[in-house]
Amino acid sequence: MAIQVTRMAEADIDGAIDTIQQAFANDPYNNWVYPDRSKVSLTRNRVSLTLRCRWGIQHGLFHVARDPSSPSKILGCAMWLPPHAPREPESWSLYLSYWWLWANQIRMNLWYGRGGLSTQRYWIWKARQAEAQEELWVEEKGYYFCNIVTVLPEAQGEGVGRALMEEVLRMADRDGVACYLESSRDVPNVAIYEKFGFRLVKEMECRDGEGEKDAVMLYCMTREPGRTQDSGIGKAGGKTSATETAGTTPEIGQ
Repeated sequence: MAIQVTRMAEADIDGAIDTIQQAFANDPYNNWVYPDRSKVSLTRNRVSLTLRCRWGIQHGLFHVARDPSSPSKILGCAMWLPPHAPREPESWSLYLSYWWLWANQIRMNLWYGRGGLSTQRYWIWKARQAEAQEELWVEEKGYYFCNIVTVLPEAQGEGVGRALMEEVLRMADRDGVACYLESSRDVPNVAIYEKFGFRLVKEMECRDGEGEKDAVMLYCMTREPGRTQDSGIGKAGGKTSATETAGTTPEIGQ
């Protein structure tokens, strides 16, 4: 299959959300932060992701993948946040965009409710993320942050995930900037991302209760520029794509 990767546009949003919702249906983080699956609202989730996609089209590195022979169908999407040097202040436009997103998410919550989201678990996860990033983000140029990579189940094994990852990894290598990602799934994600040159640098438990289902792991990985170990990972790359992270900007899909 020929894969074409382009920057996300408004017309791509619905298809991108389809890939996210299908890929994360059984994700460990998703199951943990939505403990009562009967209360999950995919409608609310779609509204939240639509807000986030519109923000990302303007301020992030949001890409979609498609087969040029069927351009209306989105096979996968990737959401990256561009690097930001910690010593440099954020631009006013970016600062105001965070407030715009936050205000619209508040309005969404007032209209749709939380849709089954455990706010306590959400904030536990956010606190552990902040702790990890405070320790690990040491590069003066900042990091390209891989927030989401997803592929439609029917398109897995066709190199879609690989194409989406390599689109931004090439930018990182060109710019000499490190990359960072987080996952709630060890197997197979960690081993697959290692083939892209990432290495596991920290494992953290997020816990809310004493039972086995009351905890989820946070796996943190970094990549130095130019460190891809295996560029020929087409089928494995296509099956990596259920890794969700929550960035330093307002939360995706919450």
